[in-house]
Amino acid sequence: MSNTVKGNHRRIVVKVGTSLLTGGTDELDLAMVGNVVSQIAILSLSGMQIILVSSGAVAAGRGVLRSFSGQSGTGDLPGRQVLAAVGQGRLIHVYEEEFASHGLVSAQALLSRRDVNDRLGYLNLRNTLSALMDNGVIPVVNENDVVAVDELEGEVFGDNDNLSALIANLVDADLLIILGTVGGMYTRDPNLHADAEIIPVVHRLDDSISSLAGPSADKMGRGGMVTKIEAARLATASGVDVVIASGLDGDAITRLVAGESLGTLFKATVSKLESRKRWMLSGLRDATGAKNSIEVDGGAVNAMISGNTSLLPAGIVGSRGTFVRGDIVSVQDSSGFVIAAGISNYGADDVKKLRGVRSSRIEQILGYHHGDEVIHKDNLVLLND
Repeated sequence: MSNTVKGNHRRIVVKVGTSLLTGGTDELDLAMVGNVVSQIAILSLSGMQIILVSSGAVAAGRGVLRSFSGQSGTGDLPGRQVLAAVGQGRLIHVYEEEFASHGLVSAQALLSRRDVNDRLGYLNLRNTLSALMDNGVIPVVNENDVVAVDELEGEVFGDNDNLSALIANLVDADLLIILGTVGGMYTRDPNLHADAEIIPVVHRLDDSISSLAGPSADKMGRGGMVTKIEAARLATASGVDVVIASGLDGDAITRLVAGESLGTLFKATVSKLESRKRWMLSGLRDATGAKNSIEVDGGAVNAMISGNTSLLPAGIVGSRGTFVRGDIVSVQDSSGFVIAAGISNYGADDVKKLRGVRSSRIEQILGYHHGDEVIHKDNLVLLND
């Protein structure tokens, strides 16, 4: 089965990982950076709009500190933040010089979750990135590691794989290319099994596919195949095709866009979503679990998927998080698999009181009524429609 990327691509998001950019070392591989930029330049100069989501700030900072003081920093959280702070300037400077050598201008965009949590911030970011591309500028996006830490609840993308999916969602991209050092998704771990085969195309991301993801991180990066699958779920649910491939394959970006079969293609599960639904998907902390979630029974799952119905309290089993009315929450089945994202009509405490009851009893139980639905179908978007 072919995994050829077809169609005329207007906007493409390219994500490059730390392991690829360091070439197996703990510092930036400038030749690899130059190769990535050269390919993006070819596409940009041909009229395509490209956003580069780049890891590598920590690795760049390690190189700077080592050359300056002979030390390479520490691996704990504050140490990573120091390296990110030192390296971010170095990383963007390298990109500026490389793009300038092709006659192109680049711009840095450092993002944290708070930048897209609200509808206005989401739209402002979308407008800014779109305006940059309309002016021929290449946005270089990275998570703001200096302020984005796990202790700041709800403010972390977690890795640049999920960030790249969010960006693809946000700018209505046609294609997301995630490049690392692994050739794609395999039937088994290729490091352990000689008979492992690459999966050329995935039409639907379900538990059977997710189970093939393997370890969640490699030595240098925070991502891994698990986070790449999470990113693919989010992007394909927004109407964006995703390819996971190896950047070690020469000119992988331009070859993919030209229609060559490389890596694993994850086909979009829906047509392009309107902006409001894409924003709802952006509210998920990641594509497999959210800080704020509602668990539903099998009947509710079937009703939402097959009948395009609202989520009623009768189908709710439980909830977690501290969300309030108007927040975006994920909707999960009993195994924790995310079915949908939506805007809740009721807060977490209310949802717990309403689980399993008929809608006619809402006002009797709560003393007020915000509608018969916990999430109305107009405020609900399925991840695998």
